[in-house]
Amino acid sequence: MTTVMMAALGGMVGVGAFLIFAGLSGRRVFAAGQTGRAGRLVDSLVPARAAAAVAAGAGVLVLTGWPVGALLAAAGVVAGPRLLGGRSSREASIARTEAIAAWTEMVRDSMAAASGLEEAILATATVAPPAIRPEVATLVRRLEHQSLSDALAAFGDDVSHPSADLVVAALSIAARMEASDMTGLLSRLAEAIRGEARMRIRVEVGRTRVRTATKVIVGVVGATIGLLTVLNRSYLVAYDSPGGQIVLLFVGAIFAAGGWMLLHMSELEMPERFSARSASDRRMSR
Repeated sequence: MTTVMMAALGGMVGVGAFLIFAGLSGRRVFAAGQTGRAGRLVDSLVPARAAAAVAAGAGVLVLTGWPVGALLAAAGVVAGPRLLGGRSSREASIARTEAIAAWTEMVRDSMAAASGLEEAILATATVAPPAIRPEVATLVRRLEHQSLSDALAAFGDDVSHPSADLVVAALSIAARMEASDMTGLLSRLAEAIRGEARMRIRVEVGRTRVRTATKVIVGVVGATIGLLTVLNRSYLVAYDSPGGQIVLLFVGAIFAAGGWMLLHMSELEMPERFSARSASDRRMSR
C-alpha cells in the first residue's frame, strides 16, 4: 500500500511539474484549436509526454523517496526534448523558408505565361515545394469559392511564417489593384527570403557547439546521479531529510536556470508576424 501511495504521489508531482512548466512557458496544455498535421502531432505528443513525466516522477519517488527528486525528474522529461533535441524542427523551419522563396519564384515565372495572378497560383499547385505543398493545395481549393484576397489571407495563416506574410501582402495588393512591377517585386522578395534562409543556416552552424556542450553537460550530470543512486546510495543519504530536499530543490533550480540559458543561447528567435490575425478574427472584424 505504501508503494502504491508513493507512486500516486509521484504521479501527482509529475502532473504538477508539467502544468507548472506549461504555465511558466505560456504553452497550451493540450494545444486546443490547432489543425492540420502539426496540430495532430502536438495532440499526440503532449499527452504522451505528460504520461512520461508522471511515470518518471513516480519512479524516482519510489526509488528514492524524494518528492523534490520526483518533481525534477518530471520537469526533466518535459523540458529534456526541447533542451537536447529540436534539430528536426529547426531544419524543417529552414526548409519551409526556402520553400516560400521557391514558391514565390514559381508564381513570378507563371505570371509570364498565365492570364492573371489567380491562374499563376493555380499553375503552382502540383509543383509547389513539398514543405508548403499542402498549404498551396488548400489555397487552390479555396480559390474555387473564395475571393483571391481572402484565400491569400487564409494561406498566410496556414503557413504561419513571417516571410510568407510578405509574399501574401504583395500578392494581395496585386489582386486588389494593378501592380506596375509585380515580377520585380516577387524577385526581390524571393531573394530576401533566400538570404534569410542562408543567414539561419550560418547561425545554426555557429550554435552547434553550444548545443553539443549542453548535451554533454546533461549527459554527465544524469549519468553521475544514476550511478550514485545505484552503486553508492549511502552517498546521497543527506538528501533524505527535509533540509536535504530543500538543498536539492536549490540545486535543481540552478540546473534549470542553466538549462534555460543554454537553450536561450542556442535558439534563433523568429520575428513576429505582422499579419498574424486568425481567420476567426477576420470574420469578427467584418
